[in-house]
Amino acid sequence: MASEKGVRPGAGERFRRSYDARYSSDLDSDLDATEYLQTAPLTGSKSATAFETRPQSRLLRRPCGSCFAARSARCIIIFLTVFVLVWLALGTGGFFAFKKYTQAPPDGLSPPWYPTPKGGTTKSWAESYRKASVMVAKMTLPEKVNITTGTGWMMGPTLGNTGPAVNVGFPSLALQDGPLGIRFTDNATAFPAAITVGATWNRELMYQWGNAHAIEARKKGIHAILGPCVGPLGRMPAGGRNWEGFGADPYLQGIAAEQSVRGIQDEGVMATIKHLVANEQEHFRQSFEWGLANGISSNVDDRTIHELYLWPFGNAVKAGVASVMCSYNMVNNSYACGNSKLLNGLLRDEMGFQGFVMSDWLAQRGGVSSALAGLDMTMPGDGLSWANGKSLWGPELTRAVLNGSVPLDRINDMATRIVAAWYQMGQDDKTKFDPKGPNFSSWTDAEKGVSAPGSPTEQEERKVNEFVNVMGNHSTIARRIAAEGTVLLKNEGLLPIARDGSTPSKKKSEKQDKPLRIALFGEDAGPGKGRNFCKDRACNQGTLASGWGSGAVEFPYLVTPDEALSKAWDSKRVKVTTHLTNDAISKKQPGILEEPEICIVFANADSGEGFAGWDNVKGDRPDLYLQKGGDDLIVKVAEGCHGGDGQVLVVIHTVGPVVMERWIDLPNVKAVLLANLPGQESGNALADVILGDLNPSGKLPWTIGRALDDYGEGAQVMYKPNALLPQQDFKEGLHVDYRYFDKYDVEPRFEFGFGLSYTTFAFGNCVVKTVKPKSALPAPRPQDFAAPPEYDTSIPDAKEALFPPEIRRLEKYVYPYLDSVDDIVSDPYPYPDGYDVRQPPSGAGGDEGGNPDLWETYVKVSVDVTNSGPKKGQAVPQLYLSYPETSTVDHPVKVLRGFDKLMLEKGETRTVTFNLTRRDLSYWDVYAQNWVMAVEGEYKFSVGRSSRDLVVYGTW
Repeated sequence: MASEKGVRPGAGERFRRSYDARYSSDLDSDLDATEYLQTAPLTGSKSATAFETRPQSRLLRRPCGSCFAARSARCIIIFLTVFVLVWLALGTGGFFAFKKYTQAPPDGLSPPWYPTPKGGTTKSWAESYRKASVMVAKMTLPEKVNITTGTGWMMGPTLGNTGPAVNVGFPSLALQDGPLGIRFTDNATAFPAAITVGATWNRELMYQWGNAHAIEARKKGIHAILGPCVGPLGRMPAGGRNWEGFGADPYLQGIAAEQSVRGIQDEGVMATIKHLVANEQEHFRQSFEWGLANGISSNVDDRTIHELYLWPFGNAVKAGVASVMCSYNMVNNSYACGNSKLLNGLLRDEMGFQGFVMSDWLAQRGGVSSALAGLDMTMPGDGLSWANGKSLWGPELTRAVLNGSVPLDRINDMATRIVAAWYQMGQDDKTKFDPKGPNFSSWTDAEKGVSAPGSPTEQEERKVNEFVNVMGNHSTIARRIAAEGTVLLKNEGLLPIARDGSTPSKKKSEKQDKPLRIALFGEDAGPGKGRNFCKDRACNQGTLASGWGSGAVEFPYLVTPDEALSKAWDSKRVKVTTHLTNDAISKKQPGILEEPEICIVFANADSGEGFAGWDNVKGDRPDLYLQKGGDDLIVKVAEGCHGGDGQVLVVIHTVGPVVMERWIDLPNVKAVLLANLPGQESGNALADVILGDLNPSGKLPWTIGRALDDYGEGAQVMYKPNALLPQQDFKEGLHVDYRYFDKYDVEPRFEFGFGLSYTTFAFGNCVVKTVKPKSALPAPRPQDFAAPPEYDTSIPDAKEALFPPEIRRLEKYVYPYLDSVDDIVSDPYPYPDGYDVRQPPSGAGGDEGGNPDLWETYVKVSVDVTNSGPKKGQAVPQLYLSYPETSTVDHPVKVLRGFDKLMLEKGETRTVTFNLTRRDLSYWDVYAQNWVMAVEGEYKFSVGRSSRDLVVYGTW
């Protein structure tokens, strides 16, 4: 394996897990279940304080701690009185209300879809399935179970590890978090976040981002990257993990997913598209993080789930994605990882998915039921609790096959899908994938450690970290993405600021005696306490380059804005000073605003995954305001810069939209740059844009409203559960982000797709050309290219499942073996309702990505784009489609259905052609259960600079 040795992290740079604090962040919950039992949320009336979570009065808390220590008679009397009152309350109606909480509410309400369609039916996967069938046919039952079950938390070098099938030469698969980079390792690139990639609107960079990530993963010995992420879509602008996706539009997300999946898998690494599906907020996504009986149920109608939330997954499947990760939440009151309609009906039958479905970590909620519903791999292997070694599969799956609960056909298909994905990626090539596995440990920075640090069993130490440097020249790609993903929101003659200090509105004189004075303000410009100061990046300190959680990585370095800008200008002509706190402007330093003629002020907004919190941000943001007093800082700088007549540039690093109303129209705020989450090259990329080395070309991947309420009721995070099983109804349907603003004629501050340049672009000569005639339904579903593999379906001898005596057991490690087979009894299994009803194949299916006709081009729209301004720059023409008007179908005002990015010299004109597929032109008909194209009326195509700056039109 071609690689070079990297640098070991210093002892003071402890940025990964230690063996002593192995599970704390995963087990912590910042809500107590009892906080929600003040009333019966399912049946009782809600009092004014029913869902409040603030602590009780100090008068009720403080004396009791001390009085019981002193055995105060007064306190004991009070305690007994309260106890009797509570007992009496429970003895009446309260008891019967509380009794209802002893069991989880009924779930499994999503329609049944059985049995699981087998893989191996498409042309592109046929050879891999042929090879896989030969291998799987030779496997024992424990080996089949072993490759479908994780070995347990911290029971291997990576975040997820499957057991091997040693007798046939199939390795333990190593799965590692993304998608910002390789989590829990060293000497690897911290790329810009996916939201920054989405803001580039550059298909080439989307591909390169995925490909560079995969090159590093392969050189670290990783088989599967847990990314890219297209769920959440971004229904809620304050959603904690929106930054892990590419933007709040299914088409933009879909193109980015398809490109990055191809980039990853062209390197032979499995991509994992996640999280399936409708996991739109962090609050209550799981039960165990929030002290509830069940996770939240996202209740989505049939058309909306097809046209919005599943849409980008369809692109990923079309690209041949190897794995899909199902999410924690329920979908229509069935857990996503046990939802047969979702996994069997929509993903496999309609979309033709050929790879394997893995659970998010501890998202599996049933054993036999999830296998029947279409789950193929459980992660990390532990069952309903972290790190307990009690798997819902492992030995239990072995038992379930032997007693007939799980058909042998199902376990064979599960194993075959996993092995076929391995062959499909070419991972049997030992020159690319070392059979020894990963060359790093996720759990320690030390050179030596144990193989399974999650087990208390004594183990021999060995070399676990080789400190291989895999970064190569990827800093170049990271810097370009960060720069192209920076969005210029406002510019009134301030940018670019040339190296000699000249600006478009003020040219620098050669004879000018005094240098231009520029001052940087704000903690977000500087290093803070260090790039990896907080575990999983779960705090907002220093410059913000990433959100937090499993999508974050260990920064090998972080070029801060302060570091890059301090040396960016000619020091003889420009003097730069820095004030890297948010409270630098005080009475003690009244003059720091007087000197600078240009003030650059930095502010940010952070969020992340729900297992961690910072300040009042519990995963999801509580609002859309800048954090740490960012708005106040901007106002103070704008009012005082150079005595009030200076020019101000505002730079925002953020996980999502922020409200800018307090300062965006202040006369001194001349320019605003939204730099998203730029990764390790943050400062360099920002300097490229500010100095004009790169003409800004980023476009907003979501809408910036004037207030959170502008996004509609459906955009509000549910911060307090509305039931023991929280119910979130997606009543807004298709109208999310700019679609909502359009439908209800809400004026945004900055619209979806908006972004300025240092030049201007003109559009003209829109030509619409029919490729295929309109027809309501796609062509009939084609026959399968190949038949799925067939195996011997007789249940094997139970004795092959007995624990081999030669294996030394590790406590908590998940094995597929049984200690005894004497209790195996083949009683009739109570299969779920609908299990014996064979579903007819969907007309929307037939190949990877669905019916092949959906991906055929039906109409082409071409537009001339001219650089009409003074500089070379990149144009981003965007095409929006409006469906024919009808009284029977509710369509959004317009939807994104095309974009491109092209470099144009000053005065140059080029023609851009958009190929619109049947899928692009169709809507999901809930009655026909198929994608339907409107054949009456005219489609309207609008092309321009953003969703609200559309300047040329065509019809079809």
